[in-house]
Amino acid sequence: MNAVRRIAADIGIVVPSDPDLAAAAAALVLSIALWALAWWIGQRLGPPLANLWERHAGGRNEAIGRRMCSLVRNLSAAVLLAILLKAYAWPIFAAFIVGLALAVAVAMLITVIARGLHLARWIAASLALVAFVMVLTEAVGDLTPVSEIFDQVGFSIGERRFSLLTLLQIGITILALYAGVKLVNRLVGQSVKRASGLDSTQQLLVQKLVAIGLLVIAFFVGIDLVGIDLTALAVFSGGLGLAVGFGLQKTFGNLFAGIILLMDRSIKPGDVISVGQSFGSVNKIGVRAVSIVTREGKEHLIPNEILMTEEVVNWSYSTRDVRMSIPVGVGYAADVELAQRLMMEAASASSRVLESPRPNVWLTAFGERSVEHEIRIWIKDPEAGVGSVRSEILNRLWLLFKENGIELPFPQRDIRVKEWPASAVQPKLDAEQDGKTG
Repeated sequence: MNAVRRIAADIGIVVPSDPDLAAAAAALVLSIALWALAWWIGQRLGPPLANLWERHAGGRNEAIGRRMCSLVRNLSAAVLLAILLKAYAWPIFAAFIVGLALAVAVAMLITVIARGLHLARWIAASLALVAFVMVLTEAVGDLTPVSEIFDQVGFSIGERRFSLLTLLQIGITILALYAGVKLVNRLVGQSVKRASGLDSTQQLLVQKLVAIGLLVIAFFVGIDLVGIDLTALAVFSGGLGLAVGFGLQKTFGNLFAGIILLMDRSIKPGDVISVGQSFGSVNKIGVRAVSIVTREGKEHLIPNEILMTEEVVNWSYSTRDVRMSIPVGVGYAADVELAQRLMMEAASASSRVLESPRPNVWLTAFGERSVEHEIRIWIKDPEAGVGSVRSEILNRLWLLFKENGIELPFPQRDIRVKEWPASAVQPKLDAEQDGKTG
């Protein structure tokens, strides 16, 4: 062994001493053992924690539930290896082994969390790579040399210097805050949905307010973590005010209009409304617009401000029961009493027509060519469409009219000619006279 060390020293390679090799071997064995223990912890605690997450935090939506075993395993490995690293003053080679195992655990943990929150793969890989380098560098020595290298590359804007280290810190802070806000927002959203004392509109309002509050908190926390002086923002307050006043006026107008709509509960998710040419069910009240799903499956995005300033018909504001009027005309020669009974029969046969209030038939006018009626019915599901029930009743009524000999009116005119003009009558008389002569 001494001969090997002498040969290595001659060619410039430093071989660790026997105690260092023994410490490295012990570090390797302990690292493997702790990884095995972490795997066992993940297998035992992962499934129950996944079930708990899916019940209380919406794990299926955020894809964290199915990654819970991996998350617990990597978290346990990171904690155990960090304790091992700090529990003993390891030689450099042994510290490198433990640090490498710890860096792998931290990088895998960050990757699992980032992918569980549906962050892009490049974001997850970037966060994992930065964490791996920082943990490994800290384990074998100090981050100061690495920090100095990154700090030497940069540029200045006025009195403020932006180095590569500063930009890296800003990027990591933004990504970490984004992941944290998304996770907390999901947890709060699921907690609000389970609150039995709030209806769907109040739940949506609370979620929107919490989301806005989290964004504001994350903004100020990020500024503080990066080290930007808040007084420096006063320089940009004037320009920001002008930008909001001119460029973002509609955006903020729609934002506050959406909050007001949720507060006064005039429009709620599930309501059936008509705005202009758009008719359908409210699917979502967003920050900028309200989503309306029509009967054709199209989704119309109506800006919130339009719902605040224009006339909106809410078919289900106070009750979901809606009355419909179907005009029907029959000829004057028809049996009106029989026609009215057939109209009632056609309306009552529809499954969507309510029995209470019961359908009714009204004679409304004596028209030019028909006796005008209205079939008045009530339905409780306007989101299913009003045209379909009207078509169903009219089709059934058409068959009943044909079976019972009730004729529908058709346009007709009686023309009475009092006097023909002389220019038109004389040629006709001359033609008749010629015919008689011939």
